[in-house]
Amino acid sequence: MLWIPGGDFVMGSDRHYAEEAPAHRVRVDGFWMDTCPVTNREYSAFVEATGYVTTAERPANPADYPGAVAEMLAPSSVVFIKPKSPVNLTNHYNWWKYVRGASWRHPRGPASTVKGLLEHPVVHVAFEDAQAYAAWAGKELPTEAEWEFAARGGLEAADYVWGEEMLPGGRHMANTWQGEFPVQNSREDGYEGTSPVGSFPANGYGLFDMAGNVWEWTTDWYQEHGMIDSPCCTISNPVGAELSNSYDPRQPQTRIPRKVMKGGSHLCAPNYCRRYRPAARMAQPVDTATCHLGFRCIARG
Repeated sequence: MLWIPGGDFVMGSDRHYAEEAPAHRVRVDGFWMDTCPVTNREYSAFVEATGYVTTAERPANPADYPGAVAEMLAPSSVVFIKPKSPVNLTNHYNWWKYVRGASWRHPRGPASTVKGLLEHPVVHVAFEDAQAYAAWAGKELPTEAEWEFAARGGLEAADYVWGEEMLPGGRHMANTWQGEFPVQNSREDGYEGTSPVGSFPANGYGLFDMAGNVWEWTTDWYQEHGMIDSPCCTISNPVGAELSNSYDPRQPQTRIPRKVMKGGSHLCAPNYCRRYRPAARMAQPVDTATCHLGFRCIARG
């Protein structure tokens, strides 16, 4: 872990996606943060020590999903499946599929393993799975503000965790998608899926993979930045929304609260998702694990 000194910074952005605005000043106290996302090796040690079974490895509770067909309640997780030809980008089901038997142990489905991937970030972990690991390790998950402050590495309001240019000197600084998402990835950065942690340069605080590779959980309940009280003033150590404000209004029949995830992933591409930036944020249902979402921990004080 590395010490992140804390301080004031401009959180969010007025120049990119709507959910990042308005940019506003925030102050966070200092904390320790994992240098890299938690790896398959580290998560395996936790599971071996505790016998923990992740959300993706358990059948879903029918009461939480009214009207769901039985087969969708089986142990499963969300996997990216590359289409064979161009698709409508407004329908994410064109590339996201629930795969029965997919889990952190089997990231591509039941026939796959993490053999050869022990230094890659653990994926297919729902929020409670990340929390369970953090508690076992004697740590916590970061708030959105803590995560974003750390990701910026001391750069005030820069577009990227390394500065203002996406490819400084033509160099790839993070594991992202090059080419036409979701059908063609030229792998100019050397990777198609996840990469071993620390494969790209660290930011100004010495933290690796704060952009791309995998999204990361935070503890904040999701809400639009525009709903923040007094965004004109510096806010100290914000902790996000009330749980009741975090539900997806487009799915009133399914009351699954959402947390903020940060950092973007290897699936973020210029033609679809420019979220490999510290200000970027997305809402993620707490019950949903995917092949491009992991986490890292912090310790306060």
